[in-house]
Amino acid sequence: MVAPILPLVVDGVVLRRRGRRILGPVSLTIEAGGITVLMGPNGSGKTSLLRAMHGLERLNDGAVRWQAPLDETRARQAFVFQAPIVLRRSVLDNIAYPLVLDGVRRVVARARAAAHAADVGIAGLLDRPAQVLSGGEKQKLALARALMRKPEVLFLDEPCANLDPRATRDIEAILRRAAEAGTKIVMSTHDAGQARRLAAEILFLHEGRVIEAAPADAFFANPQTPEARAHVNGDLLP
Repeated sequence: MVAPILPLVVDGVVLRRRGRRILGPVSLTIEAGGITVLMGPNGSGKTSLLRAMHGLERLNDGAVRWQAPLDETRARQAFVFQAPIVLRRSVLDNIAYPLVLDGVRRVVARARAAAHAADVGIAGLLDRPAQVLSGGEKQKLALARALMRKPEVLFLDEPCANLDPRATRDIEAILRRAAEAGTKIVMSTHDAGQARRLAAEILFLHEGRVIEAAPADAFFANPQTPEARAHVNGDLLP
């Protein structure tokens, strides 16, 4: 049996750009199960923390530790960006791409991709060029592709930014099903309503630090910091 890659331990992580600290120090542990939501005002460090955990940033200090060797963990996690990345090929071949990279025969990869497309509601778009899809359709494609390998951890940066309510509902339903199937989801959102609907745990960031971490129900019922209370109430933070 393959050992799990979680919990993920973030130990004193610091990121700097042009000499300015944009994140940290941050220390936290991401446990298996449920959906962890990163909240905070623009510029608080949500995206930087997601990227650091996934290994997309060179750390200036601290460490990110998984429970398995790094090369193994890379194949068992995925990241979906706020602006979905699509390849210059059909929707079907976009979704099949991770399996083809793994050496799965193209005909088999495409059959599996078609099934995943049906799961996310884009089965009728398989022959279209991915570049012509709407924003919500591209996000569904990106989610289907990310979930092809059945990752243990899925990171998402504002997955519903700029989407209409219907697309947002569809994306949230996909995320719930993925979490129920055993994928740990760690995502950022600017939408407090979305966090209330999805989160089991909230990490609240301000000025590059996690200043509050709590179960979602407790966080929304009684935020412990003035910054979190202001954010939940819709007030502007300095």
